Amino acid sequence: MIKKSLIVLSLAGVALAGNVKMDLNAKYGANNFHTKGAVEFSKLVKDYTKGSVNITVHPGSALIKGNPLKAVKDGTVAMTDMFIPFTSGGGKVFGVSALPFIASSYDDAFKLYQLSKPAYEKTAKKWNQKFLYSVTWPASGFYSKKELTSISDFKGVKTRTYDKNSAAFVNMAGGSAVALPWGEVYSSLRTGMVDSVVTSSSSGKDGKFWEVLDNYTKINYAYPLQAVTINLDYWNALSKDQKDALTRAAALIEKKQWEAVKVEEKTALETLAKNGIKINEASPELKKELDGIALELLTKYLDGANSQIQGIFKEYRK
Repeated sequence: MIKKSLIVLSLAGVALAGNVKMDLNAKYGANNFHTKGAVEFSKLVKDYTKGSVNITVHPGSALIKGNPLKAVKDGTVAMTDMFIPFTSGGGKVFGVSALPFIASSYDDAFKLYQLSKPAYEKTAKKWNQKFLYSVTWPASGFYSKKELTSISDFKGVKTRTYDKNSAAFVNMAGGSAVALPWGEVYSSLRTGMVDSVVTSSSSGKDGKFWEVLDNYTKINYAYPLQAVTINLDYWNALSKDQKDALTRAAALIEKKQWEAVKVEEKTALETLAKNGIKINEASPELKKELDGIALELLTKYLDGANSQIQGIFKEYRK
C-alpha cells in the first residue's frame, strides 16, 4: 500500500510537470518482431504526445524475471509485453488463443482475439493494469529431429510446450511434454533433455533451431497472442490527451503488427529452409488424427467454463 501511494504521488508530480518517462519490459530480444513493434509503439507515443510521454523499451526481459502481471500490478515496471497463454494469473480465459486448431488462419485468429478482448481487458484491470494491444505469433508448428507423418511419430518424443493446452496435446498424442523457460530450450535440445518443440517459425528462427533439429511440420497448431499492458496508476496519472495518444498509437501498431506477422512468418520459413530445416506440410492423415485430439481438448476446456468464455466460442462459431 505504501509502495502504491509513493507511485501515485510521484506520477502526479510528473504529470503536472507535463513530462512522463516509462519503461516497457519486452520479453524477447531486440530482433524479435514483437519487440520491434513495441519500439515502434514507443516512437508513435512520443510523436503523438509531442514528446511529453517517453517510453524506453528494454528487450530480453531485462526488467522482469517472474510473473509480468504481478510486476506491472505492483509498479515494479510501468509497462510490459507478455505471452498471454503462459501468463500466470490470467486464468482460464488467457488460454483461449492457444487452444489447438480453433483458428485456421490469421483472419480467424483476429476474429477470436476481438471476441476475447473484453475478457483480457477485465483480467488486466483486476491486476491493476490497462490492456493496450495484442498481436498474434505466427502459427505454432512442430520442430523435431524426425519427420512427422502420422500420430504414431509422436510416440516417445520429449517436447517443450508453452502452456497447459499444448502440454496436454502432446501427452495425448503419445509424447511427453516438458515445461521449460524459453532461455533453456536451446541448451536442453543440445543435451537431449528435449528433442522437439511446439512453437512458431519465428521463434525457431530466433533460436537457430537448425543447429539442433532437422524438421519443421506446419501443423498450424494455434495462433497464441502477445499483449502489452500498462500499470493503472501510471495510466491514471496521464492527461486525457496523453491517454488518447497512447490509445491511438496502440490501435495503429496493433493493426500494423497483425499484417507484419504474415511477413514475419514468410521470412522465418525462408530462413529456416535456407539453413537446412526441412519444412513439411502436415499430411491429411496427421491433420485428421490431431483434429480428434483437439476436439477432445476443447470439450474438456469448455466443460465448466464461465458464461463469458462460453459466449466467446458461441459467437466465434457463428
